[in-house]
Amino acid sequence: MLTGIKLAFVGGDARIIEVIKYAIELDASIVLIGFDQLDTPLADTVKADLAPDVFRDVDAIVLPVTGMDDAGHVESRYSSQDLVLEEVHFQTLPKRPLVFTGIARKRLSEVCQQHGLRLIKLMELDEVAIHNSVPSAEGAIQMAMEHTDITLHGSRSVVLGFGRCGITLARMLAGIGANVSVCARKESDLARIQEMGLRPYAMSEIHKAVGDSELIFNTIPYPVLTAEVLTRVPKTCVIVDIASKPGGTDFRYAEKRGIKAMLAPGLPGIVAPKTAGQILARTLCRILWEHA
Repeated sequence: MLTGIKLAFVGGDARIIEVIKYAIELDASIVLIGFDQLDTPLADTVKADLAPDVFRDVDAIVLPVTGMDDAGHVESRYSSQDLVLEEVHFQTLPKRPLVFTGIARKRLSEVCQQHGLRLIKLMELDEVAIHNSVPSAEGAIQMAMEHTDITLHGSRSVVLGFGRCGITLARMLAGIGANVSVCARKESDLARIQEMGLRPYAMSEIHKAVGDSELIFNTIPYPVLTAEVLTRVPKTCVIVDIASKPGGTDFRYAEKRGIKAMLAPGLPGIVAPKTAGQILARTLCRILWEHA
């Protein structure tokens, strides 16, 4: 239970609504900032403006998955006003609240360090990222189905990267019946790929891996599908790049060659916001329990 713990939610999207609902069930005291246009009633919450002293007695500040940009702006789908966090909001915080965010840009990290605030980047935690890999993979597969005229069953599909998303995506594709090749860097990963019954390729062999591909799924946030590599990709191939912006694909050259390539980061919040929000909620509340 979170009885006696006060949380301030600043902006967000449908995922944050799920976090709020979860915290309400655990008896937390909740202040909502940037929710003036929220239609869904949330019992036992109080709406507030972003006043200089709004955080004076809170135990935690919860920012959206996108965090705060370097000008202090915080996104909110449910507010008619701009939300801007300024130095004054952090200057006098007697409780030293925890600060939760999905990702943290430079300014937010600097502010928390300057004021001695513990910053928790939820999207970097394994327990969040691994669970999030499921809606990410489902969303990528959905996009592939919508933009091809073939079945994924029997398709020649390539997964680039064998991290948290790459593993889940490769497993799902194989479960559908695709012929899956996976490019990875580590020898241990290549051994695991082979053990899973998939076709392993070292990253140095990416040209060979994509040569007859019908679908390519990139999970690597680094330029891997370069112009040089794309010259080996069939023009009928569809590329779904789920790496964080700007992705790992040369989209300009892909378009020039007539290859359909789509950048699709943040799929959990798009295809399954309820599930993605519940994943965040469980981890956030666990950390609060341990910190209390």
